Amino acid sequence: MAGRDPAADALRQGLAPLLDGSVRLLVLGSFPSPASLTAQQYYAHPRNQFWPILGAILNEPLPGLPYPERLRRLLAHRVGLWDVFAACRRTGSLDSQIHAAWPNDLGRLAQFAPQLEAVAFNGGAAGRFRGTVQALGYCCAVLPSTSPAHASRRLEDKLVLWKAFFQAWC
Repeated sequence: MAGRDPAADALRQGLAPLLDGSVRLLVLGSFPSPASLTAQQYYAHPRNQFWPILGAILNEPLPGLPYPERLRRLLAHRVGLWDVFAACRRTGSLDSQIHAAWPNDLGRLAQFAPQLEAVAFNGGAAGRFRGTVQALGYCCAVLPSTSPAHASRRLEDKLVLWKAFFQAWC
């Protein structure tokens, strides 16, 4: 069929979770962007505001650090990362283009992170899993997406909301 993007039919695999036995707060996104999948790094798109926001909250220079050091510092603050979807088909980066998605087994969070108490959903698409995660006994909040596609809120406004949730748990 003319004009069809063959990449849209490819099943894409997400990233491994960043979790250990000391994690108290987990940030759950929806699914990595193409830039993140290519780099094999969470929030790798240069305009994504995740690393500046977390850096400001944790008082760490996260955006300027090599990726492995960013992850090490998150874990030192007892913060983990994962996505609600393990695999999906998607054209581009928009969450609205996710289809044929396979969810991660969030029911196993207690096995991966036995000290986990709270989950911050990075945006509304991930936040659709709030009820599932709350039913597991975790405190949850759906926070504004850090994606560059979510430009309806300024960075400063997002930071206030993210910081309020993190200050309660970190």
